[in-house]
Amino acid sequence: MGLFDFLKSEKKKQAAARKAAGTAPADYAATYTDAVNATRAAAERMAAAAPPKAAPGPPKAAAPQRPAAAGRPPHTPTPSSAAHKAVPAAPAPEPGPPAGAARRTYTVRKGDTLMLIARRELGNEARWRELYAVNRAVIGSDPHLVHPGQVLTLPG
Repeated sequence: MGLFDFLKSEKKKQAAARKAAGTAPADYAATYTDAVNATRAAAERMAAAAPPKAAPGPPKAAAPQRPAAAGRPPHTPTPSSAAHKAVPAAPAPEPGPPAGAARRTYTVRKGDTLMLIARRELGNEARWRELYAVNRAVIGSDPHLVHPGQVLTLPG
């Protein structure tokens, strides 16, 4: 007989002794009163800390509903559907230069690349993409092809 068999037999002996004595095992609440009381107290604290629910307002007029597609019921938003989710507002535009302020420009010279212009004029060659984005209409679809004489607007 192994250890687990021994433990099982001891458990069976205890159950048989309880049955013979006529005592039933205690219920959960009686056995674990501390846990039950702690759970109840936590629930009461959370309910007290929660903001009060607003009183229901007057009923709203129902929006006109579209007729359902053939054989399908109308869509009702669910917690997992996107219909009820809030869309974040667009960030406020950054204040730009005053209306009368002149924008800085740069005239492309022979041998210039956007990376060289960005390093020289903007202080960081990694900003060439920003330079290209601002001047895409002037440069065209290939950012590696700039021509001498093109006038580029420098980003702020």
